[in-house]
Amino acid sequence: MSKDKKLSAIDLFSGAGGMSLGFSMAGFKILYALDNDPACIETYNKNLGSHGHVGDIYEINKNVIEALAKQKIEGLDVIFGGPPCQGFSVQRRGENNDPRNQLVMEYIRLVLEVQPKFFVMENVAGLLSTRGKPVLKELEQQCEKAGYLIHIQKLNAFDFGVPQVRKRVFIVGEKTESPFTKFTFPEPTRPSLNTPSTVREAISDLMITDDELIHNHRADKLSPINLERIRSITEGQGRDSLPEHLQLDCHKNNSTHRHLDVYGRMAWDKPSSTITARFDSFSRGRFGHPELDRTITLREGARLQTFPDGYIFYGTKVQVAKQIGNAVPPLLANAIATKIKEILLAEGDG
Repeated sequence: MSKDKKLSAIDLFSGAGGMSLGFSMAGFKILYALDNDPACIETYNKNLGSHGHVGDIYEINKNVIEALAKQKIEGLDVIFGGPPCQGFSVQRRGENNDPRNQLVMEYIRLVLEVQPKFFVMENVAGLLSTRGKPVLKELEQQCEKAGYLIHIQKLNAFDFGVPQVRKRVFIVGEKTESPFTKFTFPEPTRPSLNTPSTVREAISDLMITDDELIHNHRADKLSPINLERIRSITEGQGRDSLPEHLQLDCHKNNSTHRHLDVYGRMAWDKPSSTITARFDSFSRGRFGHPELDRTITLREGARLQTFPDGYIFYGTKVQVAKQIGNAVPPLLANAIATKIKEILLAEGDG
């Protein structure tokens, strides 16, 4: 295969396009992307092209994809995406029947219909827990029956150039008639990779908010009580460092020491904690700026996810925070895409 030939891919549950950006950086051409959130698709198309579509995966099949992509997708190289699985999240309990968990199998339904050479699925670490095992077992059985070798590994985005501790499960399916695998997960690129590894390295040049030259660089003012809270702690501290009169009753009585990150500040010289869909809220995690009396801005969150400053997000503040927090960091997606690309190019030359 010519190294100039574009490898082809489809993005399901694309969100704002973190995985698509990472695969594009590796040289893949994204033929079609799907998400049910119009704000996500607006962001996607204004940054990555016009191949993003709003839709319900339950109503999508191969023929629909080919019609929207305006081309046949026989011999597709990769399908990738991250179906929502909140019922498996370690943040949630007792929600095995969450209907969103069925989206995993809808994703697999499309994979088995299209039959790409590889598929990549990202999900929360809870997919490997007891709650996730039934879905994971069904996924493996269906895919192996269809000729896919399945690879499962939990990866920390920090190991691949992301200045953030973010652990997620990745499932890679490799279509093959051979019992011998060619795919292996990428080895960590740190410390050799020349990318920011701390909050300071990633965002310290963004101290001034409301800079009109930097898109999405805004944060809401804190309420009087939260302003008092953030002023009472220093960088790296969480709610357990708050004076007693500023602690919530539920935290005072919490003997299990859970959720210690809430009402916290990031530490300058460490990677950030996981950027979530509500990183715009001081009460939802360690999202206070290390030094300034505010939460981190949307752009600072995007930097910690390794989106370039030229990647502009569209929607309300809450919508944009969700787009950024739910994304697969592009640098992590790129590491996986590069491994798959090496195999596909080698097969083409063989």
